[in-house]
Amino acid sequence: MAELASNAVRHCGGIGRDFRLRLVLGVWPAAGGTLRVEVTDARADKRLPPGLPRSSGRGLVLVNALAERWGVRVNDAVTKTVWAQLRLPASSVAVRGGRERG
Repeated sequence: MAELASNAVRHCGGIGRDFRLRLVLGVWPAAGGTLRVEVTDARADKRLPPGLPRSSGRGLVLVNALAERWGVRVNDAVTKTVWAQLRLPASSVAVRGGRERG
């Protein structure tokens, strides 16, 4: 899902146009879990084209192929968030109880 971050840099980057990356892990021990990747940029004025782009890069085509679901949310007049959710298999999610020892 690095495609989401690289798209933010490529299409929305510049001086004063930073982006934020957020990862959210949802865990269900018997069923695996989900990883939600969210990239928020300061270009709410730069909307995603309807459907998947065909002539520019392959970033959103890859996201569409790999993600369980994805979308875009306009947060306010300045920022938008592009997000993707991936399903994680149960074997890759470890849940530990108790306290960690360091």
